[in-house]
Amino acid sequence: MSSAGKVRQPVETGVSGWAAIAPRQFRAQVLAGRQLADWLIVGAGFGGLSAARRLRQLRPHDRIVVLDALEVAEGASGRNSGFMIDVPHNLASGNYSVGGAASSQLEIRQNRLAIAFAAQAAEEYRMPAATFDPAGKINVAATERGMALNQGFAESLRQIGEASEALDAAQMRDITGTDYYLGGVHMPGAAMIQPADYIRRLAQGLAGRIDLFERSPVRALRRLGAVWEAVSDHGSVQAPKVILAVNGHIESFGHFRHRLIHVYTYASMTAAIAQAPGADRWALLPADPMGATLRKITLDGQSRLVIRTHFTYNPDIRVSAAQVARIAARQRQSFDARFPALKGIPLEYSWAGALCLSTNHAPAFGEVEPGLYSACCENGLGTVKSTLAGMMAAELATGTDSEPLRQFRRQPPPGRLPPGPVAWLGVNAVIRWHQLRAGREG
Repeated sequence: MSSAGKVRQPVETGVSGWAAIAPRQFRAQVLAGRQLADWLIVGAGFGGLSAARRLRQLRPHDRIVVLDALEVAEGASGRNSGFMIDVPHNLASGNYSVGGAASSQLEIRQNRLAIAFAAQAAEEYRMPAATFDPAGKINVAATERGMALNQGFAESLRQIGEASEALDAAQMRDITGTDYYLGGVHMPGAAMIQPADYIRRLAQGLAGRIDLFERSPVRALRRLGAVWEAVSDHGSVQAPKVILAVNGHIESFGHFRHRLIHVYTYASMTAAIAQAPGADRWALLPADPMGATLRKITLDGQSRLVIRTHFTYNPDIRVSAAQVARIAARQRQSFDARFPALKGIPLEYSWAGALCLSTNHAPAFGEVEPGLYSACCENGLGTVKSTLAGMMAAELATGTDSEPLRQFRRQPPPGRLPPGPVAWLGVNAVIRWHQLRAGREG
């Protein structure tokens, strides 16, 4: 009998602005009593709900139960910047693309498969453009080094036949309403989402087709003969097959230990602004991966801006409220430097969001025990990578053969980390070096 006892639970710090402004249209249900299912999915984020949707396509008559420790969109799925990116996006390097042409082309095909799956869900569940918008994204540069990074990235894409458009300082000023940026590169293949609203609408669209139980943390997961049993506070679920879509918390279930790097990034969202300069909506990624990510959204004539900066290494998968407050104060400075005309606008919400990385940019994927599948470790691009991992886990668990699954399974497991103190020193040194080098891009 295999067992994961006393499973470590997610702790989220700060209120995500995305979740705070996304209306919820359905009531939460808490798991109660003993439930029997054909499938159990743990985690109702991008990975878990994508796995549920793919299972519905492959096994339309099976009962699918999804458990989440929190409410939908309160976890990492509602705490990211909302970029569904198709081109390479490696946060562990000084440039986004570090692989050769063949690996970059494979990653692009995989990412686009996930984006297409999300786009189909958005169409099926009638999500508005403010929730799912295939508008592309802009890599922006505020320094000459950033301009060189952008140029190199665009050239690497050009060599494999991928389109991009260079934007000068005047064009960036027209888009953003600030003269902070020297230029940018628009890449058309990304989709921009309101992550909390997307996840809630995806959950609502699946209602009646799956059984979703929120505020139902898995306290223990154990094998009982031919089935797995997940035990929560007020009930349990038994199913022959289980998909774990819990990102870095896969370690809490006893798998991929000493292979995952737990990093947090931080974001703040402004109060609503009636007259904000620039275009109504835009999405900016920094030329340097350790720089500042920014979004602008507009609904009913009211705009909000989101700034994401800073990374910290937190192997215990939690951060303090004081840490969020300290970084929010630095974000205030970074925001004001970019938008001096908006200095008086409050940062209404500030929060932390967990990332899971591996040293070799590989996912924590596969059948880790008989009937137990992992769709975890999104390597800093949770919207796309988790969507893809959820899809592939559903195909793997149902024995569905496909070329995307064969390619996905060829990836190695996450690389093993050095001993704890060495990993702590090494990861923190790398983060600090990259953040210092980012300079004005941050």
